[in-house]
Amino acid sequence: MAECPASCDALEDGLKRAALDAAPDGILLVDRGGTILMVNAALEAMSGYSARELIGRTVNMLLPQAERQAHVQQMGNYFDAPCRRPMGLGRKLRLARKNGEVLPVDIAVGHSPTRGGAAVAFVRDMSEVRQLEARMHYQATHDTLTGLFNRWQFGQRLEQAIVAAERSGEVFALLLLDLDDFKAINDGYGHAAGDQVLIEVAGRLRSVLGEAGTLGRMGGDEFTVLLPSVSLPLLTQTIDALLRVLCRPCRINHFELSFGASMGVAMFPEDARDAATLMRYADMAMYQAKQRGRGHYALYARHMGQAMAEKVLLHERLKLALENDGLMLHYQPQVDVATGQLQAVEALLRWHDDELGAVSPDRFVPVAESTGLILALGAWVIDAACRQIAAWAHAGTPLRVAVNLSAQQLRQSDLAQRLEHSLRTHGAPPHLLELEVTESAAMTDPEQARQILFSLQALGVCVVLDDFGTGYSSLAHLRLLPVSSIKIDRAFIGPMLHSEADAKIVQAVIALAKTLGLKVVAEGVERPGQLRCLHRWGCDAYQGWLYSKALPAPEIARLRHAAPGSITVPC
Repeated sequence: MAECPASCDALEDGLKRAALDAAPDGILLVDRGGTILMVNAALEAMSGYSARELIGRTVNMLLPQAERQAHVQQMGNYFDAPCRRPMGLGRKLRLARKNGEVLPVDIAVGHSPTRGGAAVAFVRDMSEVRQLEARMHYQATHDTLTGLFNRWQFGQRLEQAIVAAERSGEVFALLLLDLDDFKAINDGYGHAAGDQVLIEVAGRLRSVLGEAGTLGRMGGDEFTVLLPSVSLPLLTQTIDALLRVLCRPCRINHFELSFGASMGVAMFPEDARDAATLMRYADMAMYQAKQRGRGHYALYARHMGQAMAEKVLLHERLKLALENDGLMLHYQPQVDVATGQLQAVEALLRWHDDELGAVSPDRFVPVAESTGLILALGAWVIDAACRQIAAWAHAGTPLRVAVNLSAQQLRQSDLAQRLEHSLRTHGAPPHLLELEVTESAAMTDPEQARQILFSLQALGVCVVLDDFGTGYSSLAHLRLLPVSSIKIDRAFIGPMLHSEADAKIVQAVIALAKTLGLKVVAEGVERPGQLRCLHRWGCDAYQGWLYSKALPAPEIARLRHAAPGSITVPC
C-alpha cells in the first residue's frame, strides 16, 4: 500500500483545524494536570486570550479566583472516573475573561484517550440566554407600566416578610393604596393620560420610600407597600408623607390633574399572621378610609372584620333567599290628601331569614349594591310587583304600585325589555306600574338615564322622581326627564312644623310641581299637623305612618274597603 505523503497529513491537520475553528462553541483540550493542550478560535474570542497565551498554561486561569480551588478537586475526580457531561445540567458556570469580565457559560465535557488521556471541554457563551432569562423573569415579576413588583411577586415578598418577621419577632405594616377618582381621569382624559398618572404615582411612592419599603402594583389604580420593622410613629410619618405627595396635582399633556389617594393599613402580627388575611384586612381598612373622604387612611380594627363577616353572611343568606323564594313585598299606601282615599301603594322589600330573623333593608340593600346582587334583587321586585298588579286587576280592584329602581338597574341597557317581559308574563297593565328613580341615580349618567327612562315611559309605565330635594335638584332635570310626579323627601317633611325654612322648601316644591303639571307625593307624614299643611299647600298625596305602615297584600285589600280618612282643619 502506498504511503500518504506528508502533504496529505498537512491537509488533514488543516481540515481538522478549520473544523475546530468553525465550531460556534469554544473547545479546549486539557490534560490530567489541568494544562491546556489546544483551543479553538471561538474559545480565544470568548476568553480574550490568544492560543499562544493559553496553551501550556493551567485551565484555572479561565476560572474566577474563588472557584479555582474547588475546580482542581473536581478535575481530579473526573480523571479518576471519566464520563460524559452534557450541556444544560443547570449549574451556574462562569469563565474569567482576560479583561477581568466574567462570562456566564455552559460546559460539556468528554474524555479523549489521546496523549495519555485528556478532557475535551465544549464551552458555550450563555450571555444572551441569561439576558433573555433575566428579561423574562423581570416581566414575570414586575408591572410592565410602572416597573413595580406585580401582584404575584409582591405576594412572594409578603410571604418572605412573614417568615423573616416570625424568626426575628419584628413588626411590619402592609399598606393598600387606591387612587381617588381615577375613573374620572380615564373617562375624561383617556387611558393614555391615566397610564401617565399611574407612572407618576409610582415615581412619587419611590421618592418617599427609597429603599425603606417594598412597592407593588396590584392592578388598576391599586398599589401596595410593605414597611418592615416599623414603629407606629414612623408608620404615621410615612403614611402622611405618601398621602401628601399623592395629593399634589399632576401635570399631563398641558392638563393639571388632581387625584389623591385613600389607604388602608394592616399590621403583622397584631392584626393577622398570614398573607391572605393581611391583604383582606388592609382592604377593609382602605374601604373605611374611602368612607371618610379623599386623602385619608385607616388602620385595621377588629370591628371591620366583624362588619365584613356580617356582609359575607348577609350576602350568602340573601342569595339563598332569592333562590328559594324567601323574600316578600309589603306595600305602603299612598293616600289622596284631599279625599283620604287610597290611590296607590309603594312596594317595599321585606326579608325574614330563618337564621338571621327579620333583616331590615338598611342592612341588606347596601350589601346587595356592593356585591352586584342588587340587579337580581331588583329584577325579583319588579317581577313580584307585576304579579301583584295583575292579581289586583283580575280581582276587579286595580291599584297602582310604585317600585324603586336602583342606580345599577338604571344602567342596564336592556331594562325596558326586561320590564316588558315581566308585564307581559303576568298580564299586568303597564299604566298601573310606577317606577321611582332618585335624582342621584338619574344624574350619574344623565343622558343614558334619560334614554332609558323614555324607553320605560314608552311601555306605558309612569316615572316618578324620588327623594326630591336631596340630590341634584334643578328645573333642567325636571324638564328633561320624563317624570309624571315627584316625591318630597321625608328629610323636609319631618321638621317642617318646627322649621320655617323646611316649610318654605315644601311649599316651593309643591308650587313648582304644579307649574310644571306634575303631581306631588309627600313621604314620611307622621303627624296630623303635617297633613293639614300639605292640604293647605295643595299637595296631591302622602304616605307615612299617620295613615299606615307597609303591609302585606291581603291587608291592603282590607284597607281599601275601610272608610277614607278625614281631613282636619288645615293650618
